[in-house]
Amino acid sequence: MNTTDTHFPAIDVAGLECGYDGKVLLADIHFQVKRGEIFFIIGGSGCGKSTLLRHLVGLNPPTAGTVNFFGECFNRASGDRQREMLKRIGVLYQGGALWSSLTLLENVMLPLGEYTPLDAAERAELACMKLAQVGLSGYDSYYPSEISGGMRKRAGLARALALDPAIVFFDEPSAGLDPISSRKLDELIVNLRDLLGMTCVVVSHELASIFSIADRVIMLDKQHKGIIAEGDPRVLVKESNDARVREFLGRGEDAKVTARQNQPSP
Repeated sequence: MNTTDTHFPAIDVAGLECGYDGKVLLADIHFQVKRGEIFFIIGGSGCGKSTLLRHLVGLNPPTAGTVNFFGECFNRASGDRQREMLKRIGVLYQGGALWSSLTLLENVMLPLGEYTPLDAAERAELACMKLAQVGLSGYDSYYPSEISGGMRKRAGLARALALDPAIVFFDEPSAGLDPISSRKLDELIVNLRDLLGMTCVVVSHELASIFSIADRVIMLDKQHKGIIAEGDPRVLVKESNDARVREFLGRGEDAKVTARQNQPSP
């Protein structure tokens, strides 16, 4: 994966078809993600957001089309080459997906042991640095059951960052979090993007996150089995010609109005 050639976008998806057991859930998917962009995949429940993510990161092979990372086709590469390309990709799964029997330090060390020649002391030192990057200094020896849901998400993000990826995928990062923890996680994503220069792809239906940190979005629709909108969500909510898009994104505007109306009078 040549991340130094700036001619190519971080991700280029063309003609992608996704599905399971012969059933097509998404068809003819086309989009690009710019380098350093915070790009959201949005839509209602069951529209295929997580399905698309699984196909993008290689957990499920597409039945048609291509996924290119920095100009190199991932899904048509050899197994060995895919393994090399995966070193430059991090994934934060729903709930953090931490191993409950391992400490936070040991969880973050896992990909370092799998993909690097570092010895145990070097892996531990680097894992401590990654935990510090997400605000978890001093929690190295804690187990996932001993920390809050928001902290588990941060620990999962530290593990996703272990190999200094060029692209990080987030699967519903705010799911199960209270509004304050969700906002702090959004702020962390932006800060890490600015600090590390990584590209972020976020699967979410949380409008607060979409409107606060997304540079661009694509919106999927279950009936359409594909993309029905692409662009800046702050523009789409006002200018989209598709009523489904305005209705979905408009929920955020309605929530803001309700919150203002419920504020106590000065």
